[in-house]
Amino acid sequence: MIANVMEYKGYRVSMEFDAEDKIIVGRVLDIDDIIVFHGESVTQFEKAFHKSIDSYIKDCEKLNQKPDKPVSGRLMLRVDPKIHAAAIKKAAKSGVSLNKWAEGIFKAATAQ
Repeated sequence: MIANVMEYKGYRVSMEFDAEDKIIVGRVLDIDDIIVFHGESVTQFEKAFHKSIDSYIKDCEKLNQKPDKPVSGRLMLRVDPKIHAAAIKKAAKSGVSLNKWAEGIFKAATAQ
């Protein structure tokens, strides 16, 4: 099985070759909605990927829903400089970078 990634309109997809059926199977990554498709060649796969994303966006519009969008993992925050300085100190005391420390805080805050 070979895995790779392709991108279209901000959506990324995994590519896996199914040797038994001799097709390339794709699944859109980093969103909660499930979008899967396949193609018998890279060209067919790419066309199916584009069609799937375009259809997904149109279906969401028809349902008055916002399409689930993948995120980059980058987050820009503006906070009081005193809070920023205190966070840097807490991270240093924890022995991790500010990014890793903040990630832990976000993870704890969003745990269900």
